[in-house]
Amino acid sequence: MIDPRWLRQFAAVAHTGNITRAAEQLHLAQPAVTMTIKKLEQHLGLTLFERHQGRLHLTAEGTRLLEHAERILAALTLAEQDMTALHDLNAGEVTIGIPSMLGSFYFPPLLMAFKHRYPGLSIRVEEAGTQNVLEHLLQGELGLGIVLTADLPAGLCGLPLLREEMVAVVARDHPRAHQSHIRLDDFLAEELAVFRHGFYHREYIEDMARQRGLRPRIGFESNLIPLLKAVVRQGFAVTTVLRMVIEHDTDLVPISFETPYFLDLCLAWPKERRLSRAEQAFIDFIREQHQGPLQGEAALVIT
Repeated sequence: MIDPRWLRQFAAVAHTGNITRAAEQLHLAQPAVTMTIKKLEQHLGLTLFERHQGRLHLTAEGTRLLEHAERILAALTLAEQDMTALHDLNAGEVTIGIPSMLGSFYFPPLLMAFKHRYPGLSIRVEEAGTQNVLEHLLQGELGLGIVLTADLPAGLCGLPLLREEMVAVVARDHPRAHQSHIRLDDFLAEELAVFRHGFYHREYIEDMARQRGLRPRIGFESNLIPLLKAVVRQGFAVTTVLRMVIEHDTDLVPISFETPYFLDLCLAWPKERRLSRAEQAFIDFIREQHQGPLQGEAALVIT
């Protein structure tokens, strides 16, 4: 039987690519971690790492084991949190995957209100694109996450959270700043500042361009919202974000698309994964905050 401690050390080495750094993270002696990796390889009869240019890289077998190890360690962490929370909800942790736009402009008040109600709980936010959050939920590596409602697979439960308009954004002195609407083809003809792959912002642009047989002119790529804003503000490009992201930026102008596009987002969690009391408390809190209907007029929803 594989000792969970072996898996923790194996995962640390896999992520750092270095036994010494893994040992430092785990507060263990380097020879002890080296011995653990040898024991694990002998137990399995497999080579898990190969050395290349001074760094340890996973073999194909090591990659498969890491997938299992992360699921097992996530389950053990959940069990520990749940047992701690059985005493009361003054201990435990809620980990949630949130896209950067929502993490910066929508979730902070909700998270602070939840923390005020349950001051003993820890909140850990994993910032990632909705596609990455979806993958981590399905793999059991996350208990809660924000994803597109339209992408919700059968293996996840979802609580409707937010409908928000995606708008084009230009500088105040841009030639199109006076327009109330913009054609998607005209938007795609502009030089664009976009998020990197894995974020709905980027996938949306490329999907719309593909449907029209167009190639978007991507001039800037970054997941840093302040940087994207600065690029647009200086007139180097235009972008598209949720309307809430620029509602307080007086030098940036939101323009609705000719056919308005709205994103429906939901709080999701795996059906087959038992929730900790802390996670259930967070779901109940969000449900309480969103008892009313979702906001937004009927429009074409991005899928």
